[in-house]
This record gives sequence, C-alpha cells and structure tokens, in this order.
Amino acid sequence: MKDLNRVIATDCGSTTTKAILIEKTEEGYRLVARGEAPTTVEKPFEDVTVGVRNAIHELEELTGLKLLEDTEETRILKPMKDARTGTDLYVSTSSAGGGLQMLVVGVVKSMTAESAARAALGAGAIVMEVIATNDGRLPHERIALIRRLRPDMILLAGGTDGGTVKHVVEMAELIRAADPKPRFGSTYKLPVIFAGNKDAREEIRRILGDQVDLYIVDNIRPVLERENLGPAREKIHDLFMEHVMQQAPGYNKLMGLVDTAIMPTPGAVGYLVERVAREYDLQVVGVDIGGATTDVFSVFKDPTGEPVFNRTVSANLGMSYSVSNVLVEAGMENVMRWVPFEMDEAEVQNRIRNKMIRPTTIPQTLDALIIEQAIAREALRLAFEHHKAMAVTLKGVQQARDISEAFAQTGTGRSLVNLMALDLLIGSGGVLSHAPRRVQSALMMLDAFEPEGVTELTVDSIFMMPHLGVLAKVHEQAAMEVVFRDCLVRIGTAVAPVGRAKPGASCLDVTLTYGDGRTERLSLTFGEIRRIPLPVGEKVRAVLEPARGFDVGE
Repeated sequence: MKDLNRVIATDCGSTTTKAILIEKTEEGYRLVARGEAPTTVEKPFEDVTVGVRNAIHELEELTGLKLLEDTEETRILKPMKDARTGTDLYVSTSSAGGGLQMLVVGVVKSMTAESAARAALGAGAIVMEVIATNDGRLPHERIALIRRLRPDMILLAGGTDGGTVKHVVEMAELIRAADPKPRFGSTYKLPVIFAGNKDAREEIRRILGDQVDLYIVDNIRPVLERENLGPAREKIHDLFMEHVMQQAPGYNKLMGLVDTAIMPTPGAVGYLVERVAREYDLQVVGVDIGGATTDVFSVFKDPTGEPVFNRTVSANLGMSYSVSNVLVEAGMENVMRWVPFEMDEAEVQNRIRNKMIRPTTIPQTLDALIIEQAIAREALRLAFEHHKAMAVTLKGVQQARDISEAFAQTGTGRSLVNLMALDLLIGSGGVLSHAPRRVQSALMMLDAFEPEGVTELTVDSIFMMPHLGVLAKVHEQAAMEVVFRDCLVRIGTAVAPVGRAKPGASCLDVTLTYGDGRTERLSLTFGEIRRIPLPVGEKVRAVLEPARGFDVGE
C-alpha cells in the first residue's frame, strides 16, 4: 500500500477498547490522537463493535475529522475521501473474551512438549497445561484433566519424522477417551492441531478424525537438532480467528470492518518486538505487565548467530486480578525490600486484597504508589525468571562440551537470555507506561531485570504496541516510523558493570564528553547508583573504563 495517508487501529482488550489515529505528515507517519471506550462484549450490548465505534467517535471529537458514517449500522468511512473525511486503512487486535486458551500435549516433556508450548505461546496463546508421557500422571488423571480444562484448542505433537509412532498415538487415544468440549459454543467440534511425526498421521486421523476438528501441519521437531514452529503458529492463528473469535459477540461484524486479519493482542506485540529486533539488528527484551497476566518477549541470538524469538505468559502474575498471587509467589519479605518505610504486614496484605477486588482503582497517595510499584518489581522479576527458564536452546541435541560442563552436568537446554548482549529493554503496561515519573519506570525495570553492561531503557508511551504490530503486517514503514517517533519513549541508557568488590571500592571510571566540548570525569563505587541528567535531545559520548575484575561488555 503506497498511498497510505490515514490509518485507524484498535485494540479490543478485556476491559478497554483503545483506538489510535496515524497520519502521513511532512516528516513521515505520526500519531495524531488516541481514544478509548469500555469493551462491549457483555450485556446489554453484547457486540464488540459498539466499543470500537465509541473509541473511534472519541478520535472524531479530538480531531474534528469525519471517520464514521451516520447510518443506523454505523460503519468506518473508507477510503479517505478528502483531508477531513474517511480513512485509508482500518486494522485491529483483540484479547476480549479472555484471549486464546490452549492445552499442549506432547511426548517428552522437556523436548517435543516444550517445543509445542513455545509454538503456542508465540502465536499469542495462554498455555493452560502441558501433558506428556513422562509428566508423572496416571492415564485416568490425564483424561480427567483434559475434560476439566475446556480449552479453545489442543496442540498435539511428538516424535521426530521417521521415528517411533507408538507414544504419540497413545496421547491421541487419551484425547479421544476424554472427549473434551470447547470453552465457547457447544455446536462445533474442538479444534486439534497435530504437529508431530509425519508417519503417525494416518493413525491420528483414524483415532481422532470423526470426533474433533483435526488439522495436520508440519512437524515442530522434524529432527532433534531443529525446531520448525512456523506452520503450527500460523494454523493456531487461523483457527483462533475461525473458531474462538466467532464465539465472542459481534466479531463477525468486526471482521467485516477490518482490512486485514484481526490478531490476538500478545501476538501483535510479539510480532512488533521481533520486527524491531530484526530491522535494527538488536537483541531485545519487551515486557507487557497487565491486570491478570505478564507477557515477556525476547529476541536473542542462538549459538549460530541466528535471532530467536520467544514469548512467555505468566498467567498468574498481574497488577489487579492476580495481584495476590504475586504476593504469595514472591513472599512478603521480597515485596517489602522495595518499600523505604516501616509498615504493618497485615495492612500491606489488606491493600493488595483491596486492589484485587477493585481492579480498576489506581493509587491516590504516595505510600500506595510505592507499594504498587514494589509489587510490580516482583511481578516483573518472577515473570522474567519464568521466561529465562523457557527461552532455552533445544534439549535432546548432542553438543560438544568442555570439561567444566561435563563435571557441572549442565548439558543441553541452556538459556538464550544473555543480559550482557541485551541492547534494548521495552516496558509496557499501565504500571510502567503511566508511572507519574519516567524515572520510576526506569528504576522498576532496573530492579526487576538487572540488566548488565550497556542497555537502552524505553517505555511504550501510551500502550500502542499491539496497534503497531498489526499495522506492521500490512505497512511496515508506517509502523516502524511511529514506533521510534511516538511509541517508544527513551528513558535513558543503563550502564551496569558486572563484578564483585567490597562496598565503597571503585568499579568504573567514566569520561563524559558533552556536545559543547565540555568533559567530565566520574568514578563509581561498588553498590552505588548515579543518575546523570541530560536535556531532551542532547547526546553525550561516554568512555567506560571498568576496574580490575569488572566488565561492561564489548
């Protein structure tokens, strides 16, 4: 699409529908306005397009443009008729209705089942449970679990091409015995995707063909040394649109309004993080901390130098609906280490429980804000720990080892997350995007992720990464220009030398050269945090000289 002058993008969240307006200006594509309205999937409206139109109507009020028709069945005016009327493109993402919930069934838990979980997570799903032949459950326990979960779809994988068929066939027989029913709509069969050993396809068809809606795609582990997640991800995405979205009220209407397929919100954010990393050859970590879940996205290079994208969902770590889980998992001591004043534990617990039962409230006092940001640090830290455990090199692959590894028995499945190589850290979600001061967002990310070496810190200014992710699928140039001009706010560059010393010992000497030619020398001691303020747009050249035993990267 060459002559693209105006774009509307919406994100239908579980509570709020957010719309943004992007226009082509003399300096390229820029964000013009943002509107939001409550999502309308419940009574009395039960039609997602009502919330979409309300959010776009707010864009009209803010800009004075005419974007909607005045008819009974209000539609979005397309194409752009003149400077004040209509739009060239309308795109949307959605996580209304609780997003995409999947069950993963594999043969070996640490190999094919883990690869299958990565495929599902990368497609924007929440993985409810992973079932494998060696997960320690008895067959009747697995059958009861499959019945109880009621997922939106099942991904079945196992075996390398040409390998043994027996185990993956046994897992298919478990699914048949459980006869699972989908979460929405009793009128259709549950979609099951088979992405395993190609020699087992006929057997899988025989066992499951008449009972579920079976789809067969290429094996996700055709050989032990290689993962092939693309075909499974594409099929999950297509089925999400076909089956799950159809069940949410008003989605057929929304599909009639958009110019390209609707994407699941996390899938769109992940796609954008991946594009930014590849476009600028960066190693990136992005985090989206929400009310119920925290998503972590990363692109790191594997031992061959190939960028690898990973996404994890910590479905029980969030800032409102699951805020109590954060306290339970992190422990009171870990939360309180970020609170600089004495407070009774019972009162902290009560404040956190109040947040859970009134999820839309925001802190009104400074101490409430400090406690909320303390919880956020722990939610981010725990989600990142979970991500590091999932973003690993392939297990089951033979690798050359040195003698130290042989004794340490570390073996395969090493984490790809290398903080010393990390170039860019992106924070998103209410607690980071809407912190009263940007320095608070910076501190939360520094405390939770503990970056090493030199890392650029940014936050998503008004939460528009999903909108730009789906736009990048159709018009990458427009999306990328808005990402760096209006979406990512550069908070600063973190310089963190790695090493150990006694508190007060010197760890880093820094020589700063300012734009006007001034120079300044600083010496940092172990355990110290120093902030060097710079006016907007000013650049400084820094020469870093780590002390002996310390490292700041290449």
